[in-house]
Amino acid sequence: MNIKTIEWTGGIDGHVRLIDQTLLPGRCAVLSVRDVEAMWEAIKVLRVRGAPAIGIAAAFGLVLGMQQIDDAATITQAQQKLQQLSDYLAGSRPTAVNLFWALERMLKVAKKTDTENTAQLKQKLLDEAQAIRDEDAAMCRAIGKHGAGLIKEGSTVLTHCNAGGLATAEFGTALAVMFTAHEQGKKFRVFADETRPLLQGARLTTWELMQAGIDVTLICDNMAGHLMSRGEIDLVITGADRIAANGDAANKIGTYSVAVLAAAHGIPFYIAAPSSTFDLSIPDGQQIPIEQRDRQEVINFGAQPVAPENVQVYNPAFDVTPAKYLAGIITERGLIDHPSSDSIRQMLQ
Repeated sequence: MNIKTIEWTGGIDGHVRLIDQTLLPGRCAVLSVRDVEAMWEAIKVLRVRGAPAIGIAAAFGLVLGMQQIDDAATITQAQQKLQQLSDYLAGSRPTAVNLFWALERMLKVAKKTDTENTAQLKQKLLDEAQAIRDEDAAMCRAIGKHGAGLIKEGSTVLTHCNAGGLATAEFGTALAVMFTAHEQGKKFRVFADETRPLLQGARLTTWELMQAGIDVTLICDNMAGHLMSRGEIDLVITGADRIAANGDAANKIGTYSVAVLAAAHGIPFYIAAPSSTFDLSIPDGQQIPIEQRDRQEVINFGAQPVAPENVQVYNPAFDVTPAKYLAGIITERGLIDHPSSDSIRQMLQ
């Protein structure tokens, strides 16, 4: 399964093509994004989603934004414009650290003293954004190789939300482990949580796994504990949107509940994520900002109202799973077994 979720087409005056994930699974449509405002909207409303994919989208968004400035502008003017664009894109979503990591990486390119003019800067920014995308694709492949050994012949895996090719440049993080095990010829089964309120598990994860020919069964979020109590889950693998220095990890709301249930039943819980998802500037998960989303996502099921219009709603997009519940974090550099601040720093160095 090698979905190309997001890519640049054309030269410096080109544009971005991305899969509009709000339309899946009913329709797989590619959206052309031609300006930074459209990219901000695509990130905000989840046309593109998943921490690595958001980072790539932000990098390409800066390139689109810089098309607005004339090549005759001075380097100082171009750098000022780039900072404004970065601040703008940073306001689209607060939790996924890959977005801020990618923006900072792009800003560093603009600060290099060997850039002679604005036209050259634009090309360097495009090259860097392409590198971010290509490196992510390679990291996902490596994550799959490092994690595939955790899936044994005949085992059953539970996953929550979507951490597949749709959440990355291609191939995925948590699903990369499954795709690789499948490529190795292993027979195993996957249970996918629906992942309320936006149903990323139901709409996206099941679609990806079915496309790959992997045995997948959809369950409601509140069924995971029942399956665990019956001995029907062997391990859990999810993605992450930000991992603190001590290993506490933010992922889609409901992940914490799954981790607690897994611990209660003695089931190993793994996170798969690239090094760009780690935020070593924060000591623990209490420092991770949690995005609050629109109440309409909860009181409606698609276009169908399911609650009183005036009911109070609490709708955090993410929760934080403490590192103590993690059997390991699968990265492109290897498996961090029972992660801690020391083991994480050692691996990332």
